[in-house]
Amino acid sequence: MQYNKYTIKTITEAEDIISATLAELGIEGIEIDDKIPLTEEELKGMFVDIMPEGEKDDGIAYVSFYLDADVDNSEIVKNVKEELKSLSGFMDIGEATITSSTTKDEDFLNSWKQYFHQFYIDDILFIPSWEEADNENTDKCDDSNGIVIHIDPGTAFGTGSHETTRLCIRALRRYIFDGASVLDVGTGSGILSIMAYKFGASHCIGTDLDKCAIPAVSDNMAKNGLDDKDFELIIGNIIDDKNVQDKVGYGKYDIVVANILAEVLIPLIPVVKKCLVPGGIIILSGIIEGKEEIVAKTLSDNGYEVVEINEDGEWREIAAVVK
Repeated sequence: MQYNKYTIKTITEAEDIISATLAELGIEGIEIDDKIPLTEEELKGMFVDIMPEGEKDDGIAYVSFYLDADVDNSEIVKNVKEELKSLSGFMDIGEATITSSTTKDEDFLNSWKQYFHQFYIDDILFIPSWEEADNENTDKCDDSNGIVIHIDPGTAFGTGSHETTRLCIRALRRYIFDGASVLDVGTGSGILSIMAYKFGASHCIGTDLDKCAIPAVSDNMAKNGLDDKDFELIIGNIIDDKNVQDKVGYGKYDIVVANILAEVLIPLIPVVKKCLVPGGIIILSGIIEGKEEIVAKTLSDNGYEVVEINEDGEWREIAAVVK
């Protein structure tokens, strides 16, 4: 099979939000090429001890994605261009030009595995299926001191390694209590629901726009000792689909968590308030720096009280309680 490769020329400061935007459009296999030097922490996940000296960082980044060359992708590319135009209205994303080329047949769904390795979030060790914990990690994270999570990104977004997901995981750990009921909006790989169970939740339901989330969630749940009966995934848009809202239910969740862009979180806020119990907590991430104020105001205007705002790099997470 051949693929069309589409490459967006942008700047390094915008590569994360452009990647997240592409994922929201259901685009898989995102690739980033820049000249930012790797950190010491990132080097730990590589197979070599000393990386060759690279070119000096010029601030330019290329975000690429792949689409089946045998299918008409004009509508998807059109949507990408519209989203880039929207993003350029509130932040600098550089040229944001798109070039395309046709690639040779290659297994793009597996080639990224060489870049994804086990990593930590605090005392939680995340391991992909093709790796085993090394001796150092095994010593650090035993049954009494930490949690081991087996997670594969697959074709669904969300592994835990991105700043926005880290923020959500840490917030869930603060607010989950034994027996809590959780609604996970934008489930992706299922990472947040899996963590909710590990932190003590008794029931989780998720929603997602992409049917690719179904096998990803099922596989990752099984890898972590959870059955399909432990989790219900509803495909559809909870913001404007009454059928999805009815399936999710009303006034029954202690916690709602959503790791989506601010532009989606804003219309989501009043909708999921109906799903929460009185005093329930909403955890929102995927908020780029500078957007937290409008999200916080939307929460306040809709009867929530903001409890905290946390940051990781250029991303923000907000937790609020229903008054």
